[in-house]
Amino acid sequence: QVQLVESGGGLVQAGGSLSVSCAAPAFIFSRYAMGWFRQAPGKEREFVAASWSDSSTSYTNSVKGRFTISRDNAKNTVYLQMDSLKPEDTAVYYCAAVDLRSFQIGRIPITANRVQYWGQGTQVTVSS
Repeated sequence: QVQLVESGGGLVQAGGSLSVSCAAPAFIFSRYAMGWFRQAPGKEREFVAASWSDSSTSYTNSVKGRFTISRDNAKNTVYLQMDSLKPEDTAVYYCAAVDLRSFQIGRIPITANRVQYWGQGTQVTVSS
């Protein structure tokens, strides 16, 4: 069974910072865009950010300027640095291997149905 192994997350006050990371098998990391989705209670899973091997990135509007996605190709690991966190960022964050090419950014929505592999999820809680 393919595993995307997540770590990080936790509890922080509003305005604070947290980071999450995800290690993937090499064959996944090289083939797919790596990204993050999140799901809050009672809501659908939504796209947060994604990173491609050519250094392209994409963010949902609500996190632009606050979250930064990066990747270490040597470690097959993708990171999400979350700054200026808000209570509405509270959710389970899922690492995802996304079947989308960088030239498709902005042309095709990055939705859950394009995800080929999921991580187990890690909780991020932002208190007010």
